[in-house]
Amino acid sequence: MPKKPEHLSDPAGAPAATAAQGLDARLVVDREAFRLDIALRAAPGEVVALLGPNGAGKTTALRALAGLAPLTAGHLRLDGADLRRTPPESRPVGVVFQDYLLFPHLTALDNVAFGPRCRGAGKAEARAQAAEWLDRMGLAEHAGARPRRLSGGQAQRVAVARALATHPRLLLLDEPLAALDARTRLEVRAQLRRHLAAFEAVAVLVTHDPLDAMVLADRLVVVEGGRIVQEGSPSEIARHPRTEYIAQLVGLNLYRGQAEGHTVRLAAGPAVSTTEGLSGPVFVAFPPGAVTLYRARPTGSSARNLWHCEVAGLETHGDQIRVELTGELALAADLTTVAAAELDLHPGAPVWAAVKAAQTHAYPA
Repeated sequence: MPKKPEHLSDPAGAPAATAAQGLDARLVVDREAFRLDIALRAAPGEVVALLGPNGAGKTTALRALAGLAPLTAGHLRLDGADLRRTPPESRPVGVVFQDYLLFPHLTALDNVAFGPRCRGAGKAEARAQAAEWLDRMGLAEHAGARPRRLSGGQAQRVAVARALATHPRLLLLDEPLAALDARTRLEVRAQLRRHLAAFEAVAVLVTHDPLDAMVLADRLVVVEGGRIVQEGSPSEIARHPRTEYIAQLVGLNLYRGQAEGHTVRLAAGPAVSTTEGLSGPVFVAFPPGAVTLYRARPTGSSARNLWHCEVAGLETHGDQIRVELTGELALAADLTTVAAAELDLHPGAPVWAAVKAAQTHAYPA
């Protein structure tokens, strides 16, 4: 994330934190057959994204941080203050919900002013603060509009302004771009990135979209089955995925095996040749674009990895065709439309898949 520009300090002269300690939490929530147990720490100014499949526990974690889901065990401290017994409405927390949840009977201005009013500001003062936030969001001309007159992108920005108007020390965003169409999402994502870059407290973003996470967050925390399976910077996660879910998110074929020098013997499947010389348990990964397909076994190929496979499925993937393969090794290959047509690919077609050792990447498991 870019350095926070000094000129983007909070409207109404909200003081910047000087000795803030940020977020320190261990969230344990028991719900029937499901248990969430994750530790989260974040410094002021840091944006953390919780990623994971449906049912992983991301929303439960967000609700626990907001005080809407009671902790079974663990702790929740924000800037050194214990929030476990603090009711939701008294916490210095702002929330942006997936569906925004704007008050339909209030104007954009009064929606944003609602927070400051609840925190004790007079009507005139609250509306003045709200006007500043709407101007900062580029919505000054829509201050008098009710939610039904706003576009999805405008409503999302009003929701962000409403959350920020209380000067929260923790900002929670639950799938903030999910309700937007693709074109609006691109524009609003860029705007949200700028606002988060200027936010001086902790922000926690829940999303299932890897692009939202990669663009908006400083650090990713991947949750599966109520547990953290990997965390790190977006680049670290993209380079070294440790579960199949993460590999699919970042678009890699991922396998686990035992390395013996430049050969990785997979737990289920053939061996893979790599350029790295390692020993012991490893992951080996390569992008679908590194896979070359042939209808007949190639002769004279320089690829050291060659597997006999069968086409399991075809689908459009951006401007390419994603080919799902089974056989000696289950993997995905990306081809141009022309290449897929020339190979006459269809479900059930036998193919040979080749990958050069130089295009694989092995790292310790």
